[in-house]
Amino acid sequence: MMQITVDLVRRLIYSQFPQWRDLEIHPVEKSGHDNRTYRLDYEMTVRLPSHERYASAVEKELAWLPIFKPLLSLPIPAPVAKGEPTEEYPLPWSVNRWIEGDTVTHANISNMNEFAEDLAGFLKELQAIDASDGIPAGVQNFHRGGNLAVYEQDTRSVIETLSGSYDHKLLTEIWELALATTYPSAPLWLHGDVAVGNLLVKDGRLSGVIDFGTMGVGDPSSDLVMAWNFFDDTSRKIFLNCMGFDVDTVNRARGWALWKALITYSWNESGSEASNWGQNVIDVIVRDYK
Repeated sequence: MMQITVDLVRRLIYSQFPQWRDLEIHPVEKSGHDNRTYRLDYEMTVRLPSHERYASAVEKELAWLPIFKPLLSLPIPAPVAKGEPTEEYPLPWSVNRWIEGDTVTHANISNMNEFAEDLAGFLKELQAIDASDGIPAGVQNFHRGGNLAVYEQDTRSVIETLSGSYDHKLLTEIWELALATTYPSAPLWLHGDVAVGNLLVKDGRLSGVIDFGTMGVGDPSSDLVMAWNFFDDTSRKIFLNCMGFDVDTVNRARGWALWKALITYSWNESGSEASNWGQNVIDVIVRDYK
């Protein structure tokens, strides 16, 4: 990961956008992993990829977000300017409009069932956008929208190493069920990382969706993982019913959620926040599947 600081951001702004040199710059509290985000005064953000593997998202967002924006009922990032690579920071970066709202938590949502309906409504709007010229799933978006089998080795290796009360046979059954079908229809637009860090809440309702860096077109099942990693039993059913997909798509979606939970649980230090999150999601998936 690159070392990104306020001073670096200030130097980039000074050299490339001198008209903003007097604006205040400070980090966003929950800045993200793939990118580092900074407030530029009150109306803009500066967004910098933390590694070269995330850099392709800059051009993608600059090209597609202005097309998406008028077709969606919730605010999404609005690109203002593109920053160029320098010797000090050798990747492209961007300046976007600030979107008001707090990162979603279970505590700041007024009604979980209502939130499930709101999120499903947004995703259906996104899926309704013409995807004929969209960006196919692949390395550029970590295969979101593609074939889940690309993560076969990682998933099975983690299952084999799990200890304690986990039923390896059951986890393998869930995984193999997810791999049993592939998406048979025309590709749809997907966000690629529908997670709490990318959803904003205001006055208890979903108020915005950010970070489209892993967007692409393909199988929409990977956008349904919130069903297991955030919603409770009732809101999960509401969310999946509102999305209206068949059982095969739901099985693939569960597989995406399982893969992410397994590697997060196994690849992070035991007892860490990330590892505990992964363990909790595995437990939810198993309980829901039974």
